[in-house]
This record gives sequence, C-alpha cells and structure tokens, in this order.
Amino acid sequence: MLLDSIIIEVDGTFLGAAILLAGGRRLRFYAVHDSVRALHNQVRPDFESLRRSVALQFRRFALGAPPSPS
Repeated sequence: MLLDSIIIEVDGTFLGAAILLAGGRRLRFYAVHDSVRALHNQVRPDFESLRRSVALQFRRFALGAPPSPS
C-alpha cells in the first residue's frame, strides 16, 4: 500500500520516486529513467540512503560505467 512518495531528481533529471510503504519505515524506489533501472523496486530504510544510491548509479551511467548490481 502506497502511503506517500518523494520525487528523486539529480542534476535536474527526474529519475523516479521513493515510495513510502505501509508501516512507514521503508522506501521502495520506482525507477523511470533508464540509467537507474537496475535499482527499480529496491527497498531502503531511509530516504538519504536511497537518494545516494540513485545519484551514484545515475552518475556512473553518465560516465559510461557498467550498472551497479546493488
């Protein structure tokens, strides 16, 4: 059940949304940009952890690095 969502964008690019799951303690990432597709549906305990992972993946993609498996 979706309780709330927070948009995640990096360097002006909309990458997806952090969706607050029922219970309010975990966030699931919904990827909309190909550069972060590997992180789609990943669950994290807090927004900052999720945002950092998404930003790192986006920047790696921009540099031509292979996608991160995490």
